[in-house]
Amino acid sequence: MFKFLSSMFSNDISIDLGTANTLICMKEKGIVLNEPSVVAVKTENQQKIVVAVGQDAKKMLGKTPKNIETIRPMKDGVIADDKYIIEMLRRFLKKVQGNGFFKSAPRVLISVPSAATPAQRKTIYGAAEKIGASEIFMIDEPMAAAIGAKLPVEESVGSMVVDIGGGTTDIAIISINDMVYSDSINMAGDHFNVAIMDYVKKNHKIAIGEQTAERIKHEIGSAYPMEELKEVEVRGRSIDGIPTSFKLDSNQILEALSEPLRKVVDAVKKALEKCPAEVSADICERGIYLTGGGALLSGIDQLIRKETGLPVVIADDPLTCVALGGCERLKQLVGPKRDLYNQ
Repeated sequence: MFKFLSSMFSNDISIDLGTANTLICMKEKGIVLNEPSVVAVKTENQQKIVVAVGQDAKKMLGKTPKNIETIRPMKDGVIADDKYIIEMLRRFLKKVQGNGFFKSAPRVLISVPSAATPAQRKTIYGAAEKIGASEIFMIDEPMAAAIGAKLPVEESVGSMVVDIGGGTTDIAIISINDMVYSDSINMAGDHFNVAIMDYVKKNHKIAIGEQTAERIKHEIGSAYPMEELKEVEVRGRSIDGIPTSFKLDSNQILEALSEPLRKVVDAVKKALEKCPAEVSADICERGIYLTGGGALLSGIDQLIRKETGLPVVIADDPLTCVALGGCERLKQLVGPKRDLYNQ
């Protein structure tokens, strides 16, 4: 099967293998896939069979019968279940190849959290091998995000990027094509969802699911007080087990998110404290760039601006920066066959 997949591709591809979503960018076509990193598995005759991946699997979250479970094979930015990651990627790649048949296996670049351990990087490398990559490269997520946000990473000027994904927030200060400072914390979009679920359970004695929490975050979530109070109707299950509905407002969600947001802000401040003086001067002038899905949370730029006193810029289309940055880096990787895992 993997040899068959290898024969279908000739385009180089960049994969943003995220905890919440997986994006695939083809060098000549741009973003060709953006789907949730979710796998639905059915148990049949004591065997586990993958029945859906991506958006189709996410629709099943919290709604499956006993013989079907939904699995997130990525946790905190790294592979938690390599078997299902390989199957998920195999199906995603088959989906993006469409009806075309290509001559050779692709070169694959995968982004990883900057704090990923050698063992975690090895697992990611192994997954890429099994989907038929001809060459495998890895790049730290904040570097890819900075390239995708069109920051001048190769110049002798300091750039700071905060990539808020689903499982991790990666922070880096970059100059002359290298990271002067990097950090990765397990606090990001999925943790925001959990904070909303915990808040509702504690204050309203009602249980809500992950997809409901995510909808609340998107519709009325904010990291900074809004000028206009927003409300949303929520349905869940009471402590008595009875389906019920109630309303939440944006001030309540602001309170629910205060603790996880504080951890993100603290990580940003820590990076600024560790920054060399000359690079700090560049950041004061150029500002902090936000990428990743978490950058779309309303008011998060205002919060970081208030807490740091620095300009804060949300990158254009922050969700795609890592995948697009990977594609840009692939264009530079020419010459003899090599891989970045061993470098």
